[in-house]
Amino acid sequence: MISAFTLSNNRLSQIHLEENDDLSTDNPIWIDIIAATAEERSWVEQTYQLTLPKPEHLRDIEASARFYEEHGELHLRSDFLLGKQSDSRSVTVAFVLTGNILISVHDEDLPVFHSLRTHTHLQSGELGSSKDVLIDLYSMDVEFSADALEEVYADLGQVSQAVLQTTLSDKEAADVLASIAQAEHLNGRIRRNVMDTRRAMSFLMRSKLLSPEQLDDARQIMHDIDSLDGHTSFLFDKINFLMSATVGFININQNKIVRLFSVASVALLPPMLIASIYGMNFRHMPELDWGVGYPFAMVLMGLSVLLPFWLFQRKGWLK
Repeated sequence: MISAFTLSNNRLSQIHLEENDDLSTDNPIWIDIIAATAEERSWVEQTYQLTLPKPEHLRDIEASARFYEEHGELHLRSDFLLGKQSDSRSVTVAFVLTGNILISVHDEDLPVFHSLRTHTHLQSGELGSSKDVLIDLYSMDVEFSADALEEVYADLGQVSQAVLQTTLSDKEAADVLASIAQAEHLNGRIRRNVMDTRRAMSFLMRSKLLSPEQLDDARQIMHDIDSLDGHTSFLFDKINFLMSATVGFININQNKIVRLFSVASVALLPPMLIASIYGMNFRHMPELDWGVGYPFAMVLMGLSVLLPFWLFQRKGWLK
């Protein structure tokens, strides 16, 4: 799918494309390409005399492969967050800035791009060039990451109530650990996403292609990213604390079980001793001919079990 936009009164206005349309005659400033076919890619490449990045090249992590200038074109590869839930992932977007045209290439539609396409043209804005569109995309990505962090914090608040206000069973502790792991996964992905955005904004600022107003916007985005970095660090500390507290509850539950087995084994030692004594096969044992010898031995073994349990209970070792 190809979506093209032009400027109208400093607002994005979508161009309704037909298969045989000439893109260059509509003067678009932004062309958004989502999971394009080979024919669609060829159409854009022939119109603007450039080579769009192939999907297999989007996964390169070297800075030289993600941010560079070539033949008067500015190339960027950036990760954008897809979703705010624990199963969210990052989708790599390739940007090509040629002249006053921004071309974005990605395999899946993203919330940030969908929001800019569907809402910006309804509102008055201050867009003046394709670089403004690019900066707005990065700014909205940072805001989207901030919203995702707020959801992570809210989820961790519920986990905190479960951990700190109730006694957890092993099953409940397992559920809490799963929730903590999901929060850690999403928090780490958000942090990686904002770090990638920082690299992209730093490259844009070094490219000397931005106007003073655009540089101010870029600096504000970098400031917001610094704030998000501190927040992700705070969430990592909170996650580690909750993880340690939950594991501590699991250890306490296991220690209770081990303690009960230890008490039971100690309490059963005296009757085993008595039973082993009266199980001896010596000829001269006074109780062998005693009529109440068996009941006496049973009562003695019962008392030897009850006495340790009473003592342990009095000392509070069974609680």
